Amino acid sequence: MPEMPEVQGLVEFLRGRLTDRTVTRATVANIAALKTYDPPITALVGATVTGVERHGKFLDVATAGTAEGGLAPHLVFHLAKAGWLRWYDALPSTVIRPGKTPIALRVGFDDGSGFDLTEAGTKKSLAVSVVRDPDEVPGIARLGPDPLDPGFDRDAFASLLAGRRTQIKGVLRDQSIIAGVGNAYSDEILHAAKMSPYALAAGLDDAEIDRLYRAMTDTLAEALAAASGKPPADLKDAKRRGMRVHGRRGESCPVCGDEVRSVFFADNSLEYCPTCQTGGKILADRRLSRLLK
Repeated sequence: MPEMPEVQGLVEFLRGRLTDRTVTRATVANIAALKTYDPPITALVGATVTGVERHGKFLDVATAGTAEGGLAPHLVFHLAKAGWLRWYDALPSTVIRPGKTPIALRVGFDDGSGFDLTEAGTKKSLAVSVVRDPDEVPGIARLGPDPLDPGFDRDAFASLLAGRRTQIKGVLRDQSIIAGVGNAYSDEILHAAKMSPYALAAGLDDAEIDRLYRAMTDTLAEALAAASGKPPADLKDAKRRGMRVHGRRGESCPVCGDEVRSVFFADNSLEYCPTCQTGGKILADRRLSRLLK
């Protein structure tokens, strides 16, 4: 799943190519991906792009509307678990056949360039919205603070954790609490902080909060730097290369050499190092229907 660093990489890539470009085509190939109807998707055609921004894991293409002075729609999309953006300097002329392609949306511009939003697998969660204001998208309206916002300091972070008798892994992933962090980077943050994914947020002392805040900001800043300047085709590999524990089950922890372990859930897993994070304890696997302690 693309998370904040990869989405920001896409934002920077698109911002440099789409600003001042005019939309010439917006074709929906998977109608289930389109979550809005007013404005219609056709409102984008003829609109001039004014900028590209990120809201958590949402990407927002803003426009000034059409030359005739119509509304200024935003194209907002969330790539979900298996979605991605495929960029073309020259957009293909092939006809998209709904139901026969992973393409959910194709957008073209007046210089011949464009992109497809694609989604692999059978579980379709990619979401596309055309709105007058990004806050009309429910997922954006309920976002918590961005963890790298200059105003989000250690004390602001501590206030979000206070009183939450929730496992810290879940807190980091909850978009209404902290925006932009998903399954992969929460694993990486907790490994860097030397903290169990099942530690309760409310039970962390001041030293642990300090350590977790530094781990979060440092991990995300490093990932943003790694994603900066890369085209969409290279962002996934850059993310994988930067992972120390996530997706590395069975490999050696780069810090202590212990074996990286996994806990599996219904549709995802988490990875951790027992020596670095749980005092050597192996966490129970939910596939075996055992309690997690």
